[in-house]
Amino acid sequence: MTWRDFVALRWRRPGAAPPSAAVEAAADLVEIFKGARRLELKRGGTLLRSYRVALGFSPLGHKEREGDGRTPEGDYRIDARNPQSAFHLSLRISYPDVSDKARAAKLGVSPGGDIYIHGLPNGLRKFFVRHPGRDWTTGCIAVTDGEIREIWSLVPTGARVVIHP
Repeated sequence: MTWRDFVALRWRRPGAAPPSAAVEAAADLVEIFKGARRLELKRGGTLLRSYRVALGFSPLGHKEREGDGRTPEGDYRIDARNPQSAFHLSLRISYPDVSDKARAAKLGVSPGGDIYIHGLPNGLRKFFVRHPGRDWTTGCIAVTDGEIREIWSLVPTGARVVIHP
């Protein structure tokens, strides 16, 4: 890589978000298996794609509070998309739900939020992330930039997300 390539990569803005897949090709379920570090896209129970993922820096157990580095567990939805994310595209997961908020309130803490499926960081930070060799997010589910582009296309807003231990 030349210096010019390096500088261009540093200042490159992510391209436009990819188009959505046709309804009949789109996933209706995103399943994340924390123990296996795997994300699966399914439609009607049939596996469409599988990806290796990185999780929060302290992934064991269900997320209890803001800043604990855990990736939540449970049944959620994709409730928003962010093409201008600090990471290469991101799909927001509907954490915290009512039970997550109640659990945090009982502990007297904030449940946190902003849990996403996303790509690698934009800019130079991308080169310092040993993805997927270690868990490095603050509670999110991370894939490569190419993979998040594919996931972005195949997963509509409103799709069900189940995160298993």
